[in-house]
Amino acid sequence: MALQLWETLKESITVYTGLSPAAFFTALALALAVYYVVSALFGSPDRQYERLSRASQEEMQPLPPPVQVGEITEEELKAYDGTDPQKPLLMAIKGQIYDVSQSRMFYGPGGPYALFAGKDASRALAKMSFEEKDLTGDISSLGPFELDALQDWEYKFMSKYVKVGTVKKTVPVTDGSSSGEPVEATNDNVDDKPAGNGPSGSTAAGLTESAAAADADKE
Repeated sequence: MALQLWETLKESITVYTGLSPAAFFTALALALAVYYVVSALFGSPDRQYERLSRASQEEMQPLPPPVQVGEITEEELKAYDGTDPQKPLLMAIKGQIYDVSQSRMFYGPGGPYALFAGKDASRALAKMSFEEKDLTGDISSLGPFELDALQDWEYKFMSKYVKVGTVKKTVPVTDGSSSGEPVEATNDNVDDKPAGNGPSGSTAAGLTESAAAADADKE
């Protein structure tokens, strides 16, 4: 049955197209190839964008939800600079730590701002500096324009990234004896005690009067 259908199809191709079955199917394949090439070149940009976006989303693994790290030191924050792919990518600004894992292409290894990751880079962001000495959270001595720039960075981080912790500031502990706190003076040690073991004022006055009376009797 199938053989009879094939023979009938070949005869129909020859009758209606004037081509042999082999030439007909070759021409049909070339026409389909040209159609797909033209569609790819002049197709809708929106459809191309959708295909590319879909392909990139399939290749990209979903990011894990941000994990709260709480209050950590600057030394502990360095472990989240992106060198360990199993850890989130963190960055701090004005003592507030944010998860910037979604922008790993910028803050991750090899990114343009990779040196800011794992640090409180408030001063560097305010000055737009890439020098090692400015990679710190110290914002003292910054000018008004630099503080405004830092504020813009903070607004951007607050609106785009999730806050996951704060940077613990170390405060030096001093001994109480050398704290420099003033010691209040009391009146118990001043003017309330007799000076030495000498006679009091009333006794001295009595001796003076006795001496004067003896001199009068002699006269």
